[in-house]
Amino acid sequence: MDNRHEYIAGLVVKVLNGDQSAFAELYSMTCDKVFAYTGRYLRDEFLAEDAVQEIYILAYKNIQKLNDPSLFVAWLNQISFRVCYDLDKKRKGEDTDVNSELLSEVVGTDSFSNPEETVANNDEYSRLNDALDKLSPPDRQFITLRYFKNKKIDDIAEMTGLSKSTVKRHINNAVEKLRLEFGVAVR
Repeated sequence: MDNRHEYIAGLVVKVLNGDQSAFAELYSMTCDKVFAYTGRYLRDEFLAEDAVQEIYILAYKNIQKLNDPSLFVAWLNQISFRVCYDLDKKRKGEDTDVNSELLSEVVGTDSFSNPEETVANNDEYSRLNDALDKLSPPDRQFITLRYFKNKKIDDIAEMTGLSKSTVKRHINNAVEKLRLEFGVAVR
């Protein structure tokens, strides 16, 4: 075991003995790598930040279950994988239910209320999912908040700390990118 892992194991022992500042040091020693991992896995900065928070909360609450303090880093990696896997699975579950309002915004058609039209347009939903995957994480985040989470512009502005006009511009730019993917004339 190298010196770093020995030091980390010593910090784990301190945490187990009630030293909360030792957990803060564990966090500072490992958070950059955990954030890099979550960012690569989730490809979404905001979701990666949420994942890191959840990972360390789980680690803190469950550290007494760690049998071998020298395995803290490996244990933290397992927690990171499970949290990212669950978040990604949840996100993809939401993304597969493409919002008809967004599709109508992109391709310029009304909502599909006729069952025959809905079946005929399943290809459009599939194409929209593919186009969403090609968006940058920030663009995908704005589209997700607006069309999948049904957040109002005011709410998104408050959540992101941006002005309403900036949020509208981001959403409009993302919709325009989706239109380009569809080969639809930009409005």
